[in-house]
Amino acid sequence: MTATASEDSPRGPHGYSPQRDAHIKRLRRIEGQIRGLQRMVEEDVYCIDILTQVSASTKALQSFALSLLEDHLRHCVAEAVNSGEPEGEAGTYTDKVAEATAAIARLLRT
Repeated sequence: MTATASEDSPRGPHGYSPQRDAHIKRLRRIEGQIRGLQRMVEEDVYCIDILTQVSASTKALQSFALSLLEDHLRHCVAEAVNSGEPEGEAGTYTDKVAEATAAIARLLRT
C-alpha cells in the first residue's frame, strides 16, 4: 500500500472532505499514540503495558477506518446510486459497492 493515491483513484472532493480537519486531528492523536509506544520501548517499560497501548492504538486506527468507510458509503456509493448510470458503466453503484466490500474485507483481515 502506498502513501499516495493511485492513478486509478478518483480525484476529490471525497466523502471525508467536509470532515478533513477532524480526521487530520484524529490522525495526529493516533500518531502521538504511536510515538508514545516508541518512547515506552526506549524507556524499557513493562511489555504488558506496551501491549495495552498497542491495543488502544489499533482500536483508534480501526475506528478511524470505520469512519472513513461510513463517509465513503454515504457519499461515493450514494452518489453512484443516485447517478442513474446504466449497469456496466464505470463508476456504477455495483462498482462502488464492490470497492467498499473489498475495503471491508481488507479491514477484517487486519
